[in-house]
Amino acid sequence: MSISAESFVEILKSFSFDNIAGVPDSTFGNLFNLIDNDKDINYFRANREDTALGIASGFSISNKNSCIIMQNSGIGNIINPLTSFNLIYNIPILIIIGWRGYGGKPNDAPEHWVMGEKTPDFFEMLNISYSVFEDEFEEERKIVKRLNNEITDFLNNGESKALIIKKGVII
Repeated sequence: MSISAESFVEILKSFSFDNIAGVPDSTFGNLFNLIDNDKDINYFRANREDTALGIASGFSISNKNSCIIMQNSGIGNIINPLTSFNLIYNIPILIIIGWRGYGGKPNDAPEHWVMGEKTPDFFEMLNISYSVFEDEFEEERKIVKRLNNEITDFLNNGESKALIIKKGVII
């Protein structure tokens, strides 16, 4: 079943995520094009994930909802700014991650195997709450409900949170 990129964008907008930074990739298909062309969203296309994190952190400091959208291959690029800035100064960021190499070998291309296997471990290590969306056959209404609950939890707790989304869940 999955969730359409259009529905995903509408959920973000319903929570006033009007400022989104990210590094485009193929994991989410046309999601980046929708965000880029949506007149209600300021989308900041970044060349690196740490740059996207910095942009979103600036909005967070200004008490505006912001998130980053990235592929899991870029997690290594955000660990230092997360640990030396966001976590120390309690600057919450919603991190939406496309999960390439889900489960490790033999899924996906070889360059995604290690990161695919270890993606959740990074957030456990950093004590950052995360939720996994891995069932691309889950009914859209259930995905919508889970996304709404996770984003509400993020906004209520005031702590960074990662949504790890397997390729194919957002279409």
